[in-house]
Amino acid sequence: MEKIVQLLESKGIRPTAMRLMTYKRLVELKVAISLGDLEKDFKVSERSTLFRTMKAFEEKGIVHQIEDGTGVIKYALCEENCECEVGNDLHLHFHCNNCNETVCLTEHKIPHINLPDGYITEDINLVVKGICEKCSDNLD
Repeated sequence: MEKIVQLLESKGIRPTAMRLMTYKRLVELKVAISLGDLEKDFKVSERSTLFRTMKAFEEKGIVHQIEDGTGVIKYALCEENCECEVGNDLHLHFHCNNCNETVCLTEHKIPHINLPDGYITEDINLVVKGICEKCSDNLD
């Protein structure tokens, strides 16, 4: 727990009980999660507190948003030293059509895309959809 406290403090985030529990849960999951699903894990939490926690995490580069085509924004932990900015640490995301989980494929980077003059990139999100490794093993 001390390691989580140090991480949050190094990012300028006060390590409240809710923030510590939220971070710990995100580490346990290893997949992206929606605010609604995360809220189910913390039955005694206020939705607004959890929302503010996730926004603080996002602003400080602890998590990033993923729009995986399901109509629900999901959040995933950033890797250490992640920039999560256009031109820096952009990676693929994979959404499984079978189990509905979305994961970061951080080892697969999104290549630089040259846009025509006058266009300004503000965000890039590349989601591959299909059947994940876990589900494809069950197809045999």
